Amino acid sequence: MPAEQFEFAVVGGGKGGKTLAMKLASAGRRVVMVERGMIGGTCINVACIPTKTMVRSAKVAEMVRRAAEFGIIVTVGPHDQVGVRKRRHEVVASMVARNQAGFDKSGMTLVIGTAHFTGPKAFDVQLRDGGTRSITAEKVFINTGTRPAAPAPELAATNPLNSETVQELAHLPEHLFVIGGGYIGCEFAQIFRRFGSKVTVVDRAARFLPREDKDVSDELLSVFAHEGIEVVSGAEVVAASGVSGSGVKVTLKTAVGERVVAGSHLLVAVGRVPNTEGLNLAAAGVETDARGFVKVNAKLETTAPDVWALGDVNGGPQFTHASLDDFRIVFANLNGANRSTADRMMPYTLFTDPELGRVGLTEDEARKKGLKIKVAKLPASAIARAVTSGETRGLLKAVIDAETNKILGASVLLAEGGEIMAAVQMAMLGGLPYTAVRDVVFAHPTMAEGLNDLFARAE
Repeated sequence: MPAEQFEFAVVGGGKGGKTLAMKLASAGRRVVMVERGMIGGTCINVACIPTKTMVRSAKVAEMVRRAAEFGIIVTVGPHDQVGVRKRRHEVVASMVARNQAGFDKSGMTLVIGTAHFTGPKAFDVQLRDGGTRSITAEKVFINTGTRPAAPAPELAATNPLNSETVQELAHLPEHLFVIGGGYIGCEFAQIFRRFGSKVTVVDRAARFLPREDKDVSDELLSVFAHEGIEVVSGAEVVAASGVSGSGVKVTLKTAVGERVVAGSHLLVAVGRVPNTEGLNLAAAGVETDARGFVKVNAKLETTAPDVWALGDVNGGPQFTHASLDDFRIVFANLNGANRSTADRMMPYTLFTDPELGRVGLTEDEARKKGLKIKVAKLPASAIARAVTSGETRGLLKAVIDAETNKILGASVLLAEGGEIMAAVQMAMLGGLPYTAVRDVVFAHPTMAEGLNDLFARAE
């Protein structure tokens, strides 16, 4: 059969791709979107949404344990892992349904299957229900995302969990051993510790969360220690035995020698890899880098004419909000604009408790650039709302240009830290001097009010 022809083809239905497909289709354009099976993409199915649902369940568990601090006497029953999983499934199902409704309303053609390029702007789709469809388009957008990186050979035989399969556990691990002390590993470590598991985190980095300033990462490390989470930094796995779920032993090489750690379950959280190997991108003239990510320029154009790559697969920041901004850039440029990823401000939040909201430069980064800076720091315990809420762990930190008084960056390790960080981000985008945030009238008592005191402490 002849190939079906469209104006626009989106391969992969993640945040950037699905938003672009709906926007174009709603405008009456002929659009096809190919998705392997996760309606709405990774974020709402196996990443952001379900994991933050688990974060909330873990927060409730922690608050129940602390109820007596607030004058509330409760009887704590056993942890219900099946109930946590059920709520997560319900939240995901509601988001999937919302996305499906949006797809249907837009008028796009949705094809469920796996794409394989056969030439420039042409590909076959192996349908999930059987059969094949051939598609060509005037413009193509690749948005196939990433997946958890495979475990190293010394760990693979233990059949370890990853960031997706760990969410489906029906029983609470007695001792969860986490390989990888990055942001994903940290979130799951605290989740399962608060559910009641013993948790050990092992990371190759010499210190905890090396992308953050040491005073910030040390503060979160103290939170983990207080909650009973063991973190082993500067360690490399040299051997492993057993099967995750039935018992595992892992041999670590550390600066002080070898150490053997035993646990019931093993979670490997060592990053993500792009979903590109089955696309046959060479046939489309699309080049990838050594890691398999699609090469793009600042306008998200690939090496092939009229082919773009959006979201995680293009090797940029692996955040849903980055993928959404990729959509904005591509859509604007399709309509005659000249937008790019150059110099865009990219915040992120680590959803531990307290949260770590980060935007702009750290102190370390600013000093390495040779900038003249002021540094402001404030313990969370100095904020009245934090005291009344019993959320006094954490700190706020800002980096300021000493010559212009503009805010260069902020690290907000605080309850709802991501929300407070966003207020600083808006000030940065507006080019406000730190003194404007220092002197703004915030409502009392709020967490945001802590920004007054933070910037009043600028050195």
